Amino acid sequence: MKGNNDMMNKEILMVADAVSNEKGVSRDVIFSAIESALASATKKRYVEEEIDCEVVIDKETGDYETYRVWTVMPDDELALLGSQFTIEEAHEKDTKLVAGDVYKEKIDNAEFGRIAAQTAKQVIVQKVREAEREIVVGQYEDKVGELVSGTVKKVTRDNVIVDLGSNAEGLLPRENLIPRETFRVNDRLRALLLEVRTELRGPQLLLSRTASEMLVELFKIEVPEISEEIIDIKGAARDPGSRAKLAVKTNDGRIDPVGACVGMRGSRVQVVSNELANERIDIILWDENPAQLVINSMAPAEVASIVVDEDTRTMDVAVAEDNLAQAIGRNGQNVRLSSELTGWTINVMSEENAAEKLQTESAGTIKNFMEALDVDDDVAEILVQEGFSTLEEIAYVPLDEISSIQDFDEEIANELRGRAKDALLTRAITSEEDINKAGIKDDLLNMEGMDNVLALALSKIEVLSMEDLAEQSIDELMVIEGMKEERAGTLIMTARAPWFADEEADEEVDGEAADPEQVEVKVETQSSGKSPE
Repeated sequence: MKGNNDMMNKEILMVADAVSNEKGVSRDVIFSAIESALASATKKRYVEEEIDCEVVIDKETGDYETYRVWTVMPDDELALLGSQFTIEEAHEKDTKLVAGDVYKEKIDNAEFGRIAAQTAKQVIVQKVREAEREIVVGQYEDKVGELVSGTVKKVTRDNVIVDLGSNAEGLLPRENLIPRETFRVNDRLRALLLEVRTELRGPQLLLSRTASEMLVELFKIEVPEISEEIIDIKGAARDPGSRAKLAVKTNDGRIDPVGACVGMRGSRVQVVSNELANERIDIILWDENPAQLVINSMAPAEVASIVVDEDTRTMDVAVAEDNLAQAIGRNGQNVRLSSELTGWTINVMSEENAAEKLQTESAGTIKNFMEALDVDDDVAEILVQEGFSTLEEIAYVPLDEISSIQDFDEEIANELRGRAKDALLTRAITSEEDINKAGIKDDLLNMEGMDNVLALALSKIEVLSMEDLAEQSIDELMVIEGMKEERAGTLIMTARAPWFADEEADEEVDGEAADPEQVEVKVETQSSGKSPE
């Protein structure tokens, strides 16, 4: 019998060593799997009750011992038959045992025979997969956002499976491939590691060849000045496989960042372009001034004029008529990439259209100034030409900004400021009267994001309270002049906030009502006619 046990023990050691060497997984993981398998085989011998047991293997000799395990439960909890003790049952074994303790009793070992070996194999496979998953996660979780290289292992309709080595596989979805790009089994490729996904079927390393970050990483490889932090990449935008824009700046005034990235006769940029299926790459100079950055990004189209609206982060860019198609690009590609790179919405138009738009906007402002300030069109036009667009600006800018205008002096500046303040006061009084006449509720007036002008505009579509506003749709608010969809959505959700608060309060009341004593207290309070303190 002892000889048979020795054979089993040696077999355990052989299995542990063989699997550990084959899979590159530690012997501890394999021993843990075998212990789980032997414990499972032991449990099957107790057909009438469900027991807990554990097996402990000596990792040097292969000897193992099996213990049946009971957990001691508190008196107010039900003890499960076969795996848990009540306090009374536990004290029959050992009077020192208390709730939460574990009592172990040595029992006969299950043989590491055919059934145990099969169970061990299943558990080992699972444990090995988990260990491999952890190894891959450990290798790649710090590489997210970096380039990885591998060999195409399999190509399906939806994905390309890439062998990255060391039992690691990357998943390159079809939508993350450059358009018209094809790969065959055993092809070498580079891609950006987007994400490490740990799933039951093993970690999936999600790859991409379309991400803008891949363009950045490729330039880091090809341009030593970037890795040496002499040149910084400030942004990138791509239309994968077609065109890309890269904004760069230098930390050393002696270095031309654009020239360094292009390379001698375009050698550096050409290497990156070849890797990205001949994607055309525009390298532009970064500028802290947003307007100048947009002008740079629109190259090779020449910008004639630019109007910046900081409130909406929008720029109107005017170009010559013969440059219009180039500025917009095929299917709007050039302006779209410039917008993505700079973070500003860019409206491209011809010089003629820009002049017409400016004239239309200026005409409205000039008329407003003439009426509100009681001045002639020449004075109003000068104010507009100097950049004034609202009465608030005239009323509250420093006095010298107005008095320094040609043909103006301090007396004229004081007079204009006084008239602007009077006009604003009159407008506020009129607005207050109109609000009272319209019957607009205080909750709407005091709502976050609301002002008198907007409240009056809402009253014209019969929205007089927050409740009325909450019942509106975005489309219904778009009839208001100057309204944007984003602002309309924000206003509606703000107005609906009390609805959600009421729902939460109802849920809390429902939860309290489950307590009969609390229900009785509420009934007595209501019947007494006294208001609760």
